[in-house]
Amino acid sequence: MGRTLRGRLGGSLLALAMVASVAVLASGPSPAGATSTQTFGTLPSPCGHGRATGATNLGVTNSTISIGYGDDAGYTGDPGLDQEMGDAVKAMIKWCDAQGGINGRQIVGTYYDAAILNTNTEMAAACKTEFMMVGQGFALDELGEQTRLGCNLVQVPGFTVGPDVANSYETYQATPNPVDYSPVSAAYQIEHLYGSKTQHVGQLVTSLSSESQSMAKAVQAYTEAGWNFINCPFVENYTGEPSYTPFAQKLQGCGAQIVYTDNSPGPVLFGQLEADSQLNYNPIWVGDANLYTPDFAAWNTAGLGNNFYVRLAYEPLEAAKAVPAVAKYIAIVKADGGITDQLGEQATSSFLLWATEAKACGSQLTRQCMINHLSKVTTWTGGGIQAPADPAQNMPPQCGLLVKLDGTKWVQAYPAKLGTFQCNSKFVVPNSGEAILGTTLNSAGYSMKYVTPSTLYPAGTTSPQDTPPTTAAAAS
Repeated sequence: MGRTLRGRLGGSLLALAMVASVAVLASGPSPAGATSTQTFGTLPSPCGHGRATGATNLGVTNSTISIGYGDDAGYTGDPGLDQEMGDAVKAMIKWCDAQGGINGRQIVGTYYDAAILNTNTEMAAACKTEFMMVGQGFALDELGEQTRLGCNLVQVPGFTVGPDVANSYETYQATPNPVDYSPVSAAYQIEHLYGSKTQHVGQLVTSLSSESQSMAKAVQAYTEAGWNFINCPFVENYTGEPSYTPFAQKLQGCGAQIVYTDNSPGPVLFGQLEADSQLNYNPIWVGDANLYTPDFAAWNTAGLGNNFYVRLAYEPLEAAKAVPAVAKYIAIVKADGGITDQLGEQATSSFLLWATEAKACGSQLTRQCMINHLSKVTTWTGGGIQAPADPAQNMPPQCGLLVKLDGTKWVQAYPAKLGTFQCNSKFVVPNSGEAILGTTLNSAGYSMKYVTPSTLYPAGTTSPQDTPPTTAAAAS
């Protein structure tokens, strides 16, 4: 990876209209055949007819490519959790196959419902039949990581959570979420809007292990960006509490003027906001993209979430008239009867990244070819649906925007103009020490925890076994 923050976007603050996508592709075989005339925003469709042939890898035949995708929709504690991710990939497969597939091979998708706790079972099943995993999002993805790497199931996930998944070999993300770097645009934007309130920040964290891990990482990163988190510890049960009043009283008594959370919309968060209201406690709430859902907006009929701000690295759905890629995403998923939100956009962008590089591999479509190509994609915007990120070096976007709830609608809060992000090199900061949960990375930035002698790596780079180990702090 050889990752660095050196002036990738420069140090000046700017507002950008993100309407361009650049996909840097490695040179490789280009099969003859018809090219689709469709586009996804500014990205020419990677789908179309062609003459690719060969049973080149598990899950690849002369006529088909089998991929897995999925979410945690079957989790009984929050039914439908992240369903929009599965909906997006299913719809994108249909859209792509209607154009002729990838170089003429039809895509066959299999849906996997991890239901949070069943990640390893689903990954073991996928190992038997799938060429790759694409666009999935599993809250406890770390549970299946040893299984995935053990069978060399290369992935382009919609998101990662576990630290040894986020920096894993055989993994490339459209919007990376590495364990050793964090995007913090929201820290600066909330400070711009609310000033000294950022010096009185509390946390809402549940007992879900992946959530507590991501919270530790966020707290370190936001502190680096100038926030001050007050000492007000408590943990709520992620399956729910009989009453949320004690937790609201705790935050209020601690003087939390802002509350940061990694929780998803559902009974825990809704119960907390209701308890706040009953105490006439009105902090500013800040969170990440998993909170930007239509269900959260639909719940907010009483306005209890009107102080809720969410950081996005994707264009909000409300920008559809200004950003063609968003309009395309909505149209494709709605035509298939699915639901839409940012996690669905993430799954869509990951699918497009996968499809673009699969097309480049042509008749030599193997997992190794995919890794070789994905490892050269240094700028990716999915046709303008997201801020530029660096999948090859596993670096998150240096751009972001804020949306907030206004009754049952989401509105863009900062920058105010739809179709724009705010960008700055300081919007990505390194993580180290306890915040990376003891994860050991090698000098190329990869986790070594589940690596085997057969682990695949980019051609022309050093094998995992020959790459010196280091800590994420040293790699930073």
